[in-house]
Amino acid sequence: MQSLSLKSILFCLGALALSACNNLGSMDFPGVYKIGIPQGNIITQDMVDQLRPGMTKRQVIFVMGTPLVRDPYYQDRWDYIYSYQPGGGVRGQERISVLFQNDLLVSFSGDFVPSEFDEADASTSTSDS
Repeated sequence: MQSLSLKSILFCLGALALSACNNLGSMDFPGVYKIGIPQGNIITQDMVDQLRPGMTKRQVIFVMGTPLVRDPYYQDRWDYIYSYQPGGGVRGQERISVLFQNDLLVSFSGDFVPSEFDEADASTSTSDS
């Protein structure tokens, strides 16, 4: 009888210890290096600034790379998505959608907007220096 109660107490303590391990969530040990995890197409402001209406699909691929998402039923919309999570940090995501009509770039939208920089400004800034 006494061995039965001792076994049941040990069993309960073991089950309690195992369930406590599950409640820890992520096990963050101090000093452990965690790598950043980038996924998708890297999108930069310089790439977006090179996009112009009237560009062909091949020209857009040259500037932006192959799109991550191409809808097989709607070939005139390409989605570029870049997600990253620095080691142990908060996950971030950037995206841009490119729209075509008759295989020519019509518009794009997303987390980037084109910079206001035209060729007239470039010629005046280089001639002043």
